[in-house]
Amino acid sequence: MNKATVFQIGNRLSKTMPRKDAFVQAWEIVRKGAVTFPVKGVMAGNRQQALSRLASYAPDQIRAFLMPEPENKFDRNAIAVMVGVQYGKKYYKLGYIPASETAKAAAIRGKASIRVLSGDINGARLTLAV
Repeated sequence: MNKATVFQIGNRLSKTMPRKDAFVQAWEIVRKGAVTFPVKGVMAGNRQQALSRLASYAPDQIRAFLMPEPENKFDRNAIAVMVGVQYGKKYYKLGYIPASETAKAAAIRGKASIRVLSGDINGARLTLAV
């Protein structure tokens, strides 16, 4: 278990919650090695088409990154999930990290690799591996 990673994540989380709770969550994240989130908002626009296309690719061919959206009119802490395929030129907004999980995702962002675990017409799940 990497204590430096725990401290980095814990300190980031402590900006949004009590310090003790932040470090408990940080230890749990590092112990598990990953955090999985549902992706919300996949029913909007042409996101269902994007999910259908993603389903035809192997998981290691899908690229994803998280993009904070401080200008989002509904939630200034919103974090969009952007996806594309290997060697593709475009990324598409698949949806958003749930508002209740944005602090955790923001704390890990930059310290984790990102994978879209599954995607189908019912939705998608995203894993951040520490």
